[in-house]
Amino acid sequence: MTGPSGAPLVPAATAVVLRDGPDGIEVLMGRRNRQLRFAAGLWVFPGGRVDDDDWSDGVPPVRDLDMGEGYATPGLLDAGRNAAVREAQEETRLALDPDTLVPLSLWTPPPEYAQRFGTLFFLAPAPDESGDLVPDGGEILELRWLTAEAVLRLRAAGEGELLPPTYITLHTLLRFSTVGEALEAVADRQPPRYATRLSLVEGGMVARYEEDVAYDSADLESPGPRHRLWMLDSGWRYERTDDEAA
Repeated sequence: MTGPSGAPLVPAATAVVLRDGPDGIEVLMGRRNRQLRFAAGLWVFPGGRVDDDDWSDGVPPVRDLDMGEGYATPGLLDAGRNAAVREAQEETRLALDPDTLVPLSLWTPPPEYAQRFGTLFFLAPAPDESGDLVPDGGEILELRWLTAEAVLRLRAAGEGELLPPTYITLHTLLRFSTVGEALEAVADRQPPRYATRLSLVEGGMVARYEEDVAYDSADLESPGPRHRLWMLDSGWRYERTDDEAA
């Protein structure tokens, strides 16, 4: 948290690529290069910033994503789909069909961050013929198909760190048994927006989201609904009163 409050929100996009496996839904995870400045060594989904060429006419209507408009920003969803598909191709050689991508969520970091991305997350069914997946060797050094439960176990065992949006997205996937079930459930609802605020606590920090009683007050002891991620040295825990809405 080292920047001026209200730094511009740069549009970005992520593809949460899914396939049905013998033990349930598998998600494509990439291990980032430990030499990178951002998210070094973490397990991530394919993704990156929305480039000018991702917009329909090559001219983005926004440079600073207006969270007041959110999904209503003209052309944003299509540009996000194009960016997610392009990033997946660059990082993994996987060719996704943008028409199959379903909006999952919109994430923004705390206002104090010096560099801020407003990131669209899309569920993306893997094509029937995925071909050979090859990490780009620059940003991504390793690719693996894993169940959400397996990734969360790796993190709990200290064998791979995650960003909070990745952690909560994986937690959300736990309730689905098949890719078709996940896509159908997500398509039938308004994608939630996660505008993050942070609280420092003993042994770590807590990310607060809009439905949380402490979202504005930062009083974590207040009685009321919870929507928060506890990120403690002793472990992480996602807490949400209405968990089915995640």
